Amino acid sequence: MSQKKLLFTPGPLSTSLTVKEAMLRDMGSRDDEFVNAVKQIRSELLTLAHVTKEDGYETVLVQGSGTFGVESVISSVVGKNDHLLILANGAYGDRIAKMAGIHQLNHQVVRFAEDEIVTAAATRELLNAHPEITHVACIHSETTTGLFNPIAEIGAVCRQFGKVFIVDAMSSFGGVEMNMKAMEIDFLVSSSNKCIEGVPGFAFAICKKSELEKAKGQARSLSLDLYEQWAGLEGNGQFRFTPPTLSLMAFRQAMQELKEEGGIAAREKRYKENKAVLDEGMSALGFKQYLRPEIQGHIISSFLYPEDPAFNFERFYELLNDRGFIIYPGKLGKANAFRIGNIGQIFPDDVRALVVAIDEVLKAEKVGTVVA
Repeated sequence: MSQKKLLFTPGPLSTSLTVKEAMLRDMGSRDDEFVNAVKQIRSELLTLAHVTKEDGYETVLVQGSGTFGVESVISSVVGKNDHLLILANGAYGDRIAKMAGIHQLNHQVVRFAEDEIVTAAATRELLNAHPEITHVACIHSETTTGLFNPIAEIGAVCRQFGKVFIVDAMSSFGGVEMNMKAMEIDFLVSSSNKCIEGVPGFAFAICKKSELEKAKGQARSLSLDLYEQWAGLEGNGQFRFTPPTLSLMAFRQAMQELKEEGGIAAREKRYKENKAVLDEGMSALGFKQYLRPEIQGHIISSFLYPEDPAFNFERFYELLNDRGFIIYPGKLGKANAFRIGNIGQIFPDDVRALVVAIDEVLKAEKVGTVVA
């Protein structure tokens, strides 16, 4: 058997053996056990967001990656007479802009520097200047760099102006305590293979029901019709099209393990400990982070390349891979960096082992770690 590899990425993530084992039994999409599992998952996701059906919130599960979930929301809830404001400071905000263009939505994109957060003040200024805006979309944890945008503050501004607030919480939900109602979020999107530590296969949108109902009949896609997907799940508990059965069974197990760990608060604490260990270890090796600490989240960190011309990222990646550690290349526009994730089924001792492996690789390649 090949060596076990640990994923220090923003997802897919390392998962527990028991989550993997949950996929070993075939499951029919119309079996009572599976239908009940889907119902349970939908309900427990509301609980994780600190809302309930009685509060007026619903969960919609969408086959595919997190991007499918975001596109389902964007292309379904923004009507032909609506106007979407996209607040972008990285690749994932830009991806929403691309979706809006493909679906020919009325929209505008306001781009911030990738090392700067979107602010509530800037959002207020934009909404004051553009009364035609009806919907606002923003990324919470922008994994291009690892920064956290201040979603609660932006949400408060959106509520003040009566705008629908859409949040891509792909790499943060489950690893950050988020009270959806308190944060004034109307649509929150994440996926199965992030901080809840399931496997890839589906995305989910937690929605304010009153806004979801407005999407009836205005989707621009059959398979990504958010309203019809919800109506189908509500009607008979089943997906309209073939569901990712095994991914959902793995996710049910992952949710149970999240509960056993102590819920999101405990998982957030572990991820923050992972980051603290990583920060200390990488700093000791001479690495510098791309972001200022005050805007850096605990999900993923971007580290600048060493100045030493002997450093080659592809070689660095390959040698870490050989030692059982998978990191992530950078996506920055104005700096050379690589990324290391702190999430998934990894623990502080795993992070310490990664730092040791990085030290070994640098010494073997005779790379100095003083960075600009």
